[in-house]
Amino acid sequence: MKILFIGGTGVISSACSKLCIEKGHDLYLLNRGHSFRTPPREARIWKGDIRDVRAMHALLKDQEWDVVVDWIAFTPDHVQADIELFRGKTKQYIFISSASAYQTPPQRLPLTESTPLSNPYWQYSRDKIACEKELLKVLDTSDFPATLVRPSHTYDATKIPLKGGYLFFDRLKKGKQIIIHGDGTSLWTLTHHRDFAKGFLGLLGQPQAIGEAFHITSDEWLTWNQIATLLAHAAGYEPDIIHIPSDFIAQYDPEWGAGLLGDKAHSMIFDNSKIKHRVPDFEALISFQEGAKEIVEWYDSHPDQQSIDKDLDSRMERMISKYIM
Repeated sequence: MKILFIGGTGVISSACSKLCIEKGHDLYLLNRGHSFRTPPREARIWKGDIRDVRAMHALLKDQEWDVVVDWIAFTPDHVQADIELFRGKTKQYIFISSASAYQTPPQRLPLTESTPLSNPYWQYSRDKIACEKELLKVLDTSDFPATLVRPSHTYDATKIPLKGGYLFFDRLKKGKQIIIHGDGTSLWTLTHHRDFAKGFLGLLGQPQAIGEAFHITSDEWLTWNQIATLLAHAAGYEPDIIHIPSDFIAQYDPEWGAGLLGDKAHSMIFDNSKIKHRVPDFEALISFQEGAKEIVEWYDSHPDQQSIDKDLDSRMERMISKYIM
């Protein structure tokens, strides 16, 4: 198939780009070329900004696609621009939504694709919901062939799934406490990007996927205490965990708090029956214990990426001090 990825070098999309090439597809990547991840050598790279509507119309006017995937559409105006740009030019358009759009907190687990979409805590999620509504609207009124994909927390070797990135390891090494929200026992789903790619590629070019929504996640459920401990053990440390309520964290770091109250503070586990039915060979095989080792090895071999957010580190110390007073 002739496939266009808008983006294609991010955490999730990089694995999908690689698998796309391995499966023999004709892959085009349209992005600004700012990522440190190297795209597949066989992909055709177009450097450009999808938000520059006039330039995009000129670049893409004579092109037609089997599949277009927009990895970096976040607001309804992004989706509306895509509809105008690709209407009549693609057999399938895939919007990358988010599992954080599901009802938060959820009334019932595991989550399915029919779980209501509602997140009063996080603007990012509400914007994704609004994007989905725009696409469903054109599905009802025209032949724009959209598929909705809702990733949950997907990571690669470069992505530490705890606040602060490499700061987590820096605090471990210095014997500082690791903040985990709540009591650390809520259940969470981490999906390795190579596992996600297997399910995602199976949806490309599938007429039965048009007009449908899918989440693609691992079936491994971990508590946040386990996540922190697995990461620490992979690095050779025993974590000194302190539990702080999410609303207390939000007082000191509103951005962190929004991501907790609007997503990570609640147990989020998924029923993957739908993607497994549509893509029968999909199975998430990479455990987070394996993934944690990959993360540690990557950072050990990339000292240039071992930067820390000193302001966040100080904020964490103030937070801990205020909480234990």
